[in-house]
Amino acid sequence: DIYAVDDGLLLVATDRISAFDCVLSPGIPGRGVILTQLSNFWFERFADVPNHLVATERSRFPRPYCDHPELDRRSVLVHRLETIPIECVARGYLSGSGWKEYRESGTVCGIRLPSGLRESDRLPEAIFTPATKATEGHDENISFDRAAGVVGGPTAELLRDLTLRLYREAAAYALERGIIIADTKFEFGRDADGRIVWIDEALTPDSSRFWPADSYEPGHGQPSYDKQYLRDWLEASGWSKQPPAPVLPPEVVEGTLDRYREAYRQLTGRPIEL
Repeated sequence: DIYAVDDGLLLVATDRISAFDCVLSPGIPGRGVILTQLSNFWFERFADVPNHLVATERSRFPRPYCDHPELDRRSVLVHRLETIPIECVARGYLSGSGWKEYRESGTVCGIRLPSGLRESDRLPEAIFTPATKATEGHDENISFDRAAGVVGGPTAELLRDLTLRLYREAAAYALERGIIIADTKFEFGRDADGRIVWIDEALTPDSSRFWPADSYEPGHGQPSYDKQYLRDWLEASGWSKQPPAPVLPPEVVEGTLDRYREAYRQLTGRPIEL
């Protein structure tokens, strides 16, 4: 949920969760807290990269928001910026829509990859695979040249280099803590001076594929600490992917929450209280 606050915005991460462009019911209790706190952790870790944060503590929010304890730990005050209209995806492993495209054409977003790769294989090097930010329907994977056509060549090069740098460093850190970051999505904006600023969320279970390193085995899909568990249940349910979505059973709600909590614990080195 987004609230206009003077020249900024208050972002509130709710416990609602979506998949296949549908908001599901019930929500995942504590999801918003985990996503917000994990994003704040990564923004702090990469403090040399300008980000959108103004305040992360409710006591620093303007009235009336500072008077609402339900906003604790799931809300941030951020700068209002001009959003750059592409999603910046980094992939280090072959999975998801990338695996689907590779099977059909041997490419991912137009990037030719070696033949004979299996699902979940580690790529020879991480690749930048941008996507459109669709206002309706699904985002679409696009080539670097198409991205450059949207945002301009110099901006596309800056976004590619920053995306791959953040991914490589975060993936190396996570691997030391038992998590493979197979891929992740970043979003960026511009401030009044034209500077590129990291916005939205950062390396969360909703924007990334997190795999347990100790059970990694290429050749098939991997167990995960992210929303893929939920997507897999929906796929197996026989749902047509048209509204209304099936109601999530308690075990799927709890299983999703357990995975989010474990990802947070491994990455930050501390449990999260909900």
